[in-house]
Amino acid sequence: MPGPDVHILSAASALPGPAVDNAALARRFGMDALWEQWVDVFIGTKTRHLAVDLESGEIRSSLTDLAEEAGGKALAAAGLGPKDVDAVVLGTATPDRLMPATVNMVADRLGIDGVRTFQLQSGCSGAVQALDVARQIVLSGNGRRVLVLGGDVIARFYDLTVDLRKAAPAELVSFVLFGDAAGAAVVSADPAPGSAVVRSLFTRLVGRGREPGAVLEWFGPVDRHADRPAATEDYKAIEAHVPPMTEEVLHELLDATGWKETDVDLLLPPQLSGRMTRLITERLALPGALDISCVDDAGNCGNAIVFLQIERALATLEAEQRAVGISIESSKWIKAGFALEGAGRKAAP
Repeated sequence: MPGPDVHILSAASALPGPAVDNAALARRFGMDALWEQWVDVFIGTKTRHLAVDLESGEIRSSLTDLAEEAGGKALAAAGLGPKDVDAVVLGTATPDRLMPATVNMVADRLGIDGVRTFQLQSGCSGAVQALDVARQIVLSGNGRRVLVLGGDVIARFYDLTVDLRKAAPAELVSFVLFGDAAGAAVVSADPAPGSAVVRSLFTRLVGRGREPGAVLEWFGPVDRHADRPAATEDYKAIEAHVPPMTEEVLHELLDATGWKETDVDLLLPPQLSGRMTRLITERLALPGALDISCVDDAGNCGNAIVFLQIERALATLEAEQRAVGISIESSKWIKAGFALEGAGRKAAP
């Protein structure tokens, strides 16, 4: 017999500062118009939000700041307060510190105490891993409402003094690909108007024998002056591996739910870049499915991106409509996906 349902009641996001377009990046790093055109054509992302002020180098928002904002919005949208939360889970590749854990700093700010907290260190699929942990907490009966957070502040890894005209491609692409953000969702044992039931969800490591596709370094007192870049991206490897892996995730979700391709109303595809997302959506070719994407405007904001997509999906998902979400983590290659079914909108006042 099928087990109890798990529901996503709400989702919310937080973006730092004004949008930064490709022209602003070109001006800041002294790049010419041809470079700006290259970003438009080969990356396809138009704008992103950065937690670092490009002119002063000042960090304007921490991950704790952004996750607090997103978490507070998600709880308010679900009609819940801090005492209603049984656990908090955060997925991130860029915690503010090694200790204390960022998840605990966020919980403290939101007034949440006396509950389980978990922080998962992962690339963008960490958002789905965090949802998976929340789902298991609910299914096990160890909590009825879990606040799930995901986000990254990648701009603080930028070297604002670097001459991008001399940078290697693996370093250069990071400056245009990523944005900063946090997102949140409330996972519950109980449905509510406007919620979605989780019909399937999985994450799976598939990186055995594969070189990392993305690297973020940590530097300590001993190696802080190392000459290796803080962030690199093997974009060619990602272009080669992500599209077929995305197809594999879609087919696994359809098999798990018993849905046909024509049953899918909303598609939440991987959000690596504007160009890559469009290519993947065309490759999946789901007839009649609405593409829920935000990478063109928000950039690839790591563990926040899935929550930005779910936030948009919940705003349009009607009763019995179906959505599939796919996330591929390229640092050591993780496939992740989830399937949602709408519970219905809130009644009109």
